[in-house]
Amino acid sequence: MAEKFIIEGTIADVVNMRLFKGGIVIKDGKISEIFQKNDVPNQLILPGLVDAHIHIESSMLVPSEFAKLAVVHGTVATVSDPHEIANVLGLDGVEFMIGNSQSVPFKFYFGAPSCVPATDFESSGAKLGPGEIESLLSRDEIKYLSEMMNFPGVIYKDAGVMAKLDIAKKYNKPVDGHAPGLTGDQAKQYIEAGISTDHECFNIEEALEKINFGMKVQIREGSAAKNFDALIPLMKDFSGHIMLCSDDKHPDDLLEGHINELVKKAIKLGYDPLTVMRVCTYNPIKHYKLEVGLLQQGDSADFIIVDNWDNFEVKSTYISGQKVSESGTCLFTSAAAKTPNDFKAEVITKEDISVNAESNKIKVIRALEGQLITKTEITDAKIESGKVISDVAHDVLKLVVLNRYHAADPAVAFISGFGLKNGALASTVAHDSHNIIAIGTSDEEIAESINLLIKSQGGIALVNENKKLHLPLPVGGIMSDKNGREVAALYQQINNATKSLGCKLNAPFMTLSFMALLVIPELKLSDKGLFDGNKFAFTSMFDI
Repeated sequence: MAEKFIIEGTIADVVNMRLFKGGIVIKDGKISEIFQKNDVPNQLILPGLVDAHIHIESSMLVPSEFAKLAVVHGTVATVSDPHEIANVLGLDGVEFMIGNSQSVPFKFYFGAPSCVPATDFESSGAKLGPGEIESLLSRDEIKYLSEMMNFPGVIYKDAGVMAKLDIAKKYNKPVDGHAPGLTGDQAKQYIEAGISTDHECFNIEEALEKINFGMKVQIREGSAAKNFDALIPLMKDFSGHIMLCSDDKHPDDLLEGHINELVKKAIKLGYDPLTVMRVCTYNPIKHYKLEVGLLQQGDSADFIIVDNWDNFEVKSTYISGQKVSESGTCLFTSAAAKTPNDFKAEVITKEDISVNAESNKIKVIRALEGQLITKTEITDAKIESGKVISDVAHDVLKLVVLNRYHAADPAVAFISGFGLKNGALASTVAHDSHNIIAIGTSDEEIAESINLLIKSQGGIALVNENKKLHLPLPVGGIMSDKNGREVAALYQQINNATKSLGCKLNAPFMTLSFMALLVIPELKLSDKGLFDGNKFAFTSMFDI
């Protein structure tokens, strides 16, 4: 006999924008009947939450482990860009993500990564051209062409970029955007090329202009980039044009909450709860044509039970009629993940990262709390024995990026905003190509932290004279093969330890990972050198 059960409460119908008391009948994973009834339990029945744009890899968890943490917060589906693993392992990495995601009852919807490599100014592990993109977009399970970071290529009609956009049109699949700060005629031209979303808006003026040009704006609140407060006023008059997303979510933050936290914040700010729910369910489901239910008869039974609008405590989560979480506990298990990798870097010495003083002034990257963008500063160089060294007293520290795909000389620059007083941090999570990135107060500690990751084939590390902490990431050098809660606990331990070194940032490793992200201005460092994101060209730290 087919499994059949009934759940009663106050039902949120985001399709028809109404709340009513009643029940839903679930049979064979679908909603077979909906009825109205006055005498029902004091609880809300809501559509399951959807993260409209996320890189699962940034959680440092494989998809199956990510799902175990996400479902307890009411997330039933993600629009997932496998851009990070594709930059490391190409199509094999995308296939790994799809295969692993299918091992758990969670709805992952992957895109075809449009920019692998993201630029020609860095070394990556793979290249996806129009042929590889078509092989992905021709598949039903690939829902969209993921973020088109190369907005200059769109504006100036680069042949490879336009070929990828044409393939997306051929298969009638949406194209995600990535154009921070792009406004005016260039933004209009970018959007008219078929780009339908952007999650990189810094302020409401930019967002409104892009909406007026026909674009959907994804309001992002991740571990490093936080734009919710600036953009949430769009909820009032433009709710049909926005979605909610995290983009990048580190494991300790995912342990605490996901899209549910944004829903809760929006409701506390006074926005209509039904409108808020529609934004994070109906909007992404319809835009990406996802097979996720919206509490309509015949829909897949994907929903959550919440106590009330004020607390927004997720009591249980259902996906395809299966209860997957209850009272903060995930109810399914996951199998061990494979550990594909591509790691050929060679150990370095402190001499390899020394910098000859060509001037007494240097160009410095200024990292900003809660932002992916950086600023350019000009400052006095601290020089000893003809070498520029970290100036701890003035928070000007050495930054190193080392090619991890083959032996090469490290690239070196200087950065402010981290506030380290001693020690070094290193990571192989470094967008987009995931070379090794490290920052520190001394050349010895920087080299030691980098070599620790080379020997382990990937991870994050903290090194100083008193301690060495290390989280191995053997899956592509960017994800762990361990239990999500264990990974979150160790990551949190290392993250907290950065504060004892004097770090000022809330998410230092996440911020560090974006210091190699060349497509976000203003000044970044790739394995090939210091990069001016405004001019889209290499520059010298001494070119003042």
